[in-house]
Amino acid sequence: MRVLVIGSGGREHAMVRALGRSPSVDFIACAPGSDAIALEKNVECIDIFAQTDIKNYCLKEEINLVVVGPEQPLVDGLADMLRAEKINVFGPSSHGAKLEASKDFTKRLCTDYGIPTAAYATFDNHDEALAYVKKKGVPIVIKADGLAAGKGVTVATTLVEAEKALVDCFDGIFGDAGAKVVIEEFMEGEEFSFFALCDGATATYFASAQDHKRAFDNDKGPNTGGMGAFSPTPLVGKDMEDLVMKKIITPTIEALHKEYIPYHGVLFAGIMLTSKGPKLIEYNCRFGDPETQVMLERFEGDLALLLMSCAQGRIDTNQIKFRDDAAVCVVMAASGYPGKYVKGTQIKNLEKAGEVYGVSILHAGTMLADGNWLSRGGRVLNVVATGPGLRQTRYRAYEAVDLIDWPDGFCRRDIGARAQKN
Repeated sequence: MRVLVIGSGGREHAMVRALGRSPSVDFIACAPGSDAIALEKNVECIDIFAQTDIKNYCLKEEINLVVVGPEQPLVDGLADMLRAEKINVFGPSSHGAKLEASKDFTKRLCTDYGIPTAAYATFDNHDEALAYVKKKGVPIVIKADGLAAGKGVTVATTLVEAEKALVDCFDGIFGDAGAKVVIEEFMEGEEFSFFALCDGATATYFASAQDHKRAFDNDKGPNTGGMGAFSPTPLVGKDMEDLVMKKIITPTIEALHKEYIPYHGVLFAGIMLTSKGPKLIEYNCRFGDPETQVMLERFEGDLALLLMSCAQGRIDTNQIKFRDDAAVCVVMAASGYPGKYVKGTQIKNLEKAGEVYGVSILHAGTMLADGNWLSRGGRVLNVVATGPGLRQTRYRAYEAVDLIDWPDGFCRRDIGARAQKN
């Protein structure tokens, strides 16, 4: 099989490595990829972005399967264009991607089809939104309706925080994504990430994880794209898996079917485990980052065959195999992230860190210059460890982190700590 991965971050680095372990794969390309991804065995990075260029590359190079990492190409209709050319794609159509592109779309779908989620209201006017917040009181959750790179959500515990969140949205800090705002009731409970694979008609449970959204230890600081993750989560046993599939995932796939939206790809549900049971926080139309890094580190099946089976409308559940090991990912980010941060700072000792037993280093935002690794993004490195239990796995991950010489970076020191039991 000849596979093309779309994207350039740590999630895509993890995908490329997992696909490289797939016996069915002969060749992997990544567009645009990165300097680190280009160093993987039998991988070719191609510097293309435009949909038509990707389509032409697939036809010329006889690509059998395209795996789309980020959400934006899906929202922009890349999967639609490729499917029109009879190219197999793991990723939903632009209509299916609205589950992530519009929180209002998802909330209305939940309301119409009885899928449990937080009560909400949607506004495109600042004054009306502010009046609603004042009426409901705090804590309250304010979300930019569209794509905001994981940064458009504010859990406001004071009226001042809520007012600032509304100003940020309506003043354009998130671009067009904040032109409409979804305001939700605050749900109490513990959050986890739940992943199901879909073949256009049915959905099958894949794996679970928990990530850490806040920038600093003890869930302090602003929301980020994710500062670390661990898998599996003790919150998802067989009973919880069945409950989420029955109450949330399957009704969503059935609702999409009734709306004439076949969904091929991964359905990533953020779930809040409340006193009244699991409720949907939001959907993503692609694999999570950094959850993918920990899930695929435990994955033992043939990933290419599994994703191809979803693309072709017949999930091969025999390929869903995981090791019992725990996996932990610690994200190392540039100082200042998720606000302003400096690019181009040097990172040393990566090779030594990668030699820690059970550890692999994935590159989320680096570049190679004159033989030196430099930062080129906000979230820069993913230090991923596996082990027989969460305690030992966390120890391995932070042992590797401490070997990396990067004065201009930082990380959380408590990834997986609350769930640690052994």
